Amino acid sequence: MKRELGEQDTTGSADSAGSVDDKRVCLPKGVAHLKPQYIITSSTATNSEIQFNDEEVASADRFDNMGNDSTNTRRAKKQKKKRGQNKNRDNRQVKETFKNQYVLCSKLLQGQDASNCPWGDKCRFNHDINLYLEHKSDEIKCDSIYPNVFLSYTTNSQGEIKFGCPIYNSLGYCPMGYKCRFLSYHMNPETKDISKIEDFKIDEKVPLYEINKEINHITYDDKIELIKRRFPFNKSNHILEIIDSMQQENRDVMVVKETTKDEEKSPQVMQRELELKAQREKQKEIYLKYKDTRYFTSEKRQLNFKDKKILSPLTTVGNLPFRRLMKKYGCDITYSEMALGVPLIQGTNSEWALPKAHISEQGGFGVQIACSKVWQASKSAEILAEYCSQGINEINLNSGCPIDLLYRQGAGSALLDNPARLIRCLNGMNYVSGEIPITVKIRTGIKENSPMADLLVKRLVNETDVAAITLHGRSRQQRYTKLADWEYISKVGKVLREEEMLYQDKNSDTHGRQSRIQFVGNGDINNWEDWYHYRDSIPEMDSIMIARGALIKPWIWEEIDSQQYLDKSSSERMDILADFTRYAMEHWGTDEYGIAQCRRYFCDFMSFFHRYIPMGICERYPVKLNERPPHWQGRDEMETKLGSLDSQDWIKLSEQFLGPVEPNFNFTPKHKSNSYN
Repeated sequence: MKRELGEQDTTGSADSAGSVDDKRVCLPKGVAHLKPQYIITSSTATNSEIQFNDEEVASADRFDNMGNDSTNTRRAKKQKKKRGQNKNRDNRQVKETFKNQYVLCSKLLQGQDASNCPWGDKCRFNHDINLYLEHKSDEIKCDSIYPNVFLSYTTNSQGEIKFGCPIYNSLGYCPMGYKCRFLSYHMNPETKDISKIEDFKIDEKVPLYEINKEINHITYDDKIELIKRRFPFNKSNHILEIIDSMQQENRDVMVVKETTKDEEKSPQVMQRELELKAQREKQKEIYLKYKDTRYFTSEKRQLNFKDKKILSPLTTVGNLPFRRLMKKYGCDITYSEMALGVPLIQGTNSEWALPKAHISEQGGFGVQIACSKVWQASKSAEILAEYCSQGINEINLNSGCPIDLLYRQGAGSALLDNPARLIRCLNGMNYVSGEIPITVKIRTGIKENSPMADLLVKRLVNETDVAAITLHGRSRQQRYTKLADWEYISKVGKVLREEEMLYQDKNSDTHGRQSRIQFVGNGDINNWEDWYHYRDSIPEMDSIMIARGALIKPWIWEEIDSQQYLDKSSSERMDILADFTRYAMEHWGTDEYGIAQCRRYFCDFMSFFHRYIPMGICERYPVKLNERPPHWQGRDEMETKLGSLDSQDWIKLSEQFLGPVEPNFNFTPKHKSNSYN
């Protein structure tokens, strides 16, 4: 039974009350205060030696440092405590492991005739369904899975619950066909025919993502256009000419021309000089045409973030199923995982998977990109506006990511070191994005004691047309350590509004900004009280963005709406995991590879979700993001399991939702402190 907020705990004796004070004295700074009856003080406690790492937000595997260490270095690392990140982890899952002679041809997935295969007898895949089923992975028994994974189930005359394939129940048929790990629930065992829900008709002309209610998918033909470099990029090429012309004009002003003696030149040199002169004259014409304007093109959609509940862009863990879960619990605005500009331009499959969104996100979905050069930013924005215009509300330029690999390439927070390049990127994106507004996310600066966001914001107001600015209250050097500086966020908000008013006064008779720049704060928000406190104390700010708080406590949006703390029981938290698992299977599929992907991202989600400390066992609430509990046990066995720090326990927990773990399943947690055995 839950007790009301503020009600004193009456369990325990006077002795136990005295022990509370003793524990408070012993608890160091940064440790959460729990009720004594839930603290495990045994020296043999499994998790008592674990060291915590504050590099919270998991980065994608493609950003990890894959460098090889020498033998001596590896031996030295083994002797150290398990701290820091597993930078060389590889969580890629393998597809069906048996040889091609047993892998079923994709043309026969739904039980079609083998004559549908265009390769005929020359096809390198198997056309014998019985042979495939003989070597296929074992079935996942639905009766052993947590019931709420399934959208619907029936009860037979004996009172036994009968489950079915989760995708089959939601879509009316299973697109995985014979590859589905729940195949026996939608296949006739005698005739081997694939069944579908009555009156459901499969229209092969309708793509699967439309049936699954997903948007922002790029077609195969469009992707080929990018891969073969046939996309014209007309807008980007034009704006890049303008930007190059202005840069060249500034360089010419700075360069002092030296007088040289007339020398005899070769015809090739003279021809080259003539070409450069003609090019320079063309650049001067472009410069004179656009020197007094910011090359406005089209009116943008208006953004309104006022009091909106915003989920931060999250790499790896901010996938489509997780964002869909956030929408269910009341989140208003979501962002894609950070996509790299160059792979988008090259039509890379893995990168184009990131802008995909569920239809529930439509109307409040932004795509975040990371670029180091103007041409990358412009071309990325142009193809996103071309292929995904109806499903994207804004394109956000990441100028705050602290990951070393991106920083060394000049992307992410490296753009804070080069404001002129950042401004050129934003202007180029604004020109090519059509009616989609451009926004930017920044940090306070590069170094901890040298904030510069207030100066940068002035330039952004006067030299760009960004629709929104999000400020994370930490520097790159801090990464995710130490608390966010909300006083500085408030200062930057005041500077933004003052500069915005000055800009409107100066541009009242010309083409001025027609709407208020949205300003969003970000950092360390994990409860509704802080959300309302900072929103009310910083009137210049439109809303607040939440990152880790939503990963640890997905129902934080419900708490903000109700303005009260919600103590979720272990069964309610299991229902949350069931929702995530169902959304994951609908997105990645129920074949062997899809289940492995679901399990991998389930464990990535658990790497944050396990950190929730139940309200009922806390002596002091709320618990701050930088506070860690002593080793504790929950109010029931499942609550204790959900709080386990061991990644092996997360894998075992996934078996309650996805069946027995696959023999070739691979998962390494982001932090070494979670990977002990």
